[in-house]
Amino acid sequence: MNRDIVRFAIYPLLGVAVLLVVWQIYVDAFNINRIVLPSPLSIYAATEGNFALLMRETWPTLLESVFGFLLAIGLGVPMAIAVANSRVLNLVLYPIFVATQSIPKVAVAPIILVWFGLGFESKLAIAFLVAFFPVVVDTATGLAATPPGLLELARSLRASRAQIFWTVQLPAALPHMFAGAKVAVTLAVVGAVIGEFVGSNNGLGNLLLSANSQLDSPLAWAALLWLSILGIVLFLVVAALEWLAMPWARAAAH
Repeated sequence: MNRDIVRFAIYPLLGVAVLLVVWQIYVDAFNINRIVLPSPLSIYAATEGNFALLMRETWPTLLESVFGFLLAIGLGVPMAIAVANSRVLNLVLYPIFVATQSIPKVAVAPIILVWFGLGFESKLAIAFLVAFFPVVVDTATGLAATPPGLLELARSLRASRAQIFWTVQLPAALPHMFAGAKVAVTLAVVGAVIGEFVGSNNGLGNLLLSANSQLDSPLAWAALLWLSILGIVLFLVVAALEWLAMPWARAAAH
């Protein structure tokens, strides 16, 4: 237990502390202009001075990211189940998924903005598009990778297709599903920010653009820091759900 605490908490914090110290020393030693690269202390001062603003602008980005991610899960998992269990759907839909994913979302964002306007819906749509692909691919991969021996055993016991899915395929696919979900939830934040860059009146992405236009680099870096923290928190929430959903993995780890 103590080793786990050191590995997952102390070491990362130590790495961040060393990075911040080196960063501060570099900026002070070479007298770097704060517009070019603000020091950690100036970013902290900007965060403290604009705490209420940062909190207010975090809320829209959080909602866009979370709902975009949930929409990707809600549509992506059933789609992955259909693709994994139907050869025809796999051949028809998989190339479409790949083609859609290969299109830069920055290029699609203005079109989505025309369709949905400057409000919440356009940011939700972009966050969903960015998060959808890893959910589908990882879930379908997990379902297809179910050990054949387990499937044969379930069939020999005369289990129905629904029973095989719920008791064999789905539990075996959970590691892949959560791996895709952890990627998707961080990408949803990226998608929300892309939408805010293209057109928005609020959110951390809009605040970042506004601070850059005013050459307020400490505030811009503070917004970047909050975006990073937002992504980390959402990642940890999904990791905690994974821990709760797979008790057998916890037992194997011990």
